[in-house]
Amino acid sequence: MKLRLASLAVLATTLVFTAPANAADYVIDSKGAHASINFRVKHLGFSWLVGRFDTFTGTFSFDDKAIDKSAVNVEIDTASVNSNHAERDKHLRSADFLDVAQFPKATFVSKSVKSSGDGKATIIGDLTLRGVTKEVAIDAVTIGGGADPWGGQRQGFEGTTKFALTDFGIPKDLGPASKEVELTLHVEGVKK
Repeated sequence: MKLRLASLAVLATTLVFTAPANAADYVIDSKGAHASINFRVKHLGFSWLVGRFDTFTGTFSFDDKAIDKSAVNVEIDTASVNSNHAERDKHLRSADFLDVAQFPKATFVSKSVKSSGDGKATIIGDLTLRGVTKEVAIDAVTIGGGADPWGGQRQGFEGTTKFALTDFGIPKDLGPASKEVELTLHVEGVKK
């Protein structure tokens, strides 16, 4: 009898600690080009120069019933910067800007997610760029989620943030270059 009660206690404990969490884990669909990291900076104060990073990977956890428990992790290949102009991209990869030879990766790791209702949230996390790590806030909006035509589950978001280039060691004496960059993130994830 004692053995049977002990077995039941072990089984109950196991069930409590292995109960599935409601948050689902997703892989960002950068391979299928259903996600993008875009940037824009002012050009001489006259217009916007736009570009993107072509190569990045990432994951996120999401539960629409407990958005505050979500998490995001992204790694960007900085050499994949693409402003649709080869000479400018060469300059952006140089030590004046991204210094990709010394810092080939940029990362973002969330620390907290604060829901503000209506599918909106603020994601606070550490952005590491040029070897400098700073906290940034991303304003995020849920675009949608559900079953895809191939039997999988997907979830999509949009996010925006901006920061001063000097915060990440990009020199401020670059003449008429913009002092601030704005990022727009389109993220679609496939459930693991």
